[in-house]
Amino acid sequence: MSSASHLRLVPPLPVDGLTRVELTWIEKKVEYWIRFGKEKEEQILDRRRRVLGFTPNSIFALVRWASNDHGTVISRIDIVRAITPGEHFQTLPFVRPGGDILLKMEGWPKVERVLQIIDAIEAIGIDPAEVSPHHWRHVHNRLTAGQEPRSYTVEQHRAILLRQSVEP
Repeated sequence: MSSASHLRLVPPLPVDGLTRVELTWIEKKVEYWIRFGKEKEEQILDRRRRVLGFTPNSIFALVRWASNDHGTVISRIDIVRAITPGEHFQTLPFVRPGGDILLKMEGWPKVERVLQIIDAIEAIGIDPAEVSPHHWRHVHNRLTAGQEPRSYTVEQHRAILLRQSVEP
């Protein structure tokens, strides 16, 4: 076997630089949706499927839930930062080409807890898509360790926005 056979070809980022997410909605069977994020474009494939395009560095939450005759088979939330052309990324089902996964939770209790955290951020008037990527990583790490994450505050958000305004 040649060394080239160990290389996996990864599709290049589209010319427009967008990260695309395929969503499916079949009531009570397959329900994939965006919990937050600002898409730049939407393409409707049919009445059950659509594709959203996100600009580089935008943050979005993808929720995936599916069931069969025996109950829930997947319950997952991923909070992802869309990548810039040439940047390394992680692959993720239904996200092309992939992204920077900031948070990944599986199982309904953990997914529900993340949704509650998102709700709390929105309740203080902050768009979760504008929250620091570091905070989403913190939430991921704490929940994975079975600990409660620190709350995101208005003061923390102001500091993040000020830092972003002076960074190149």
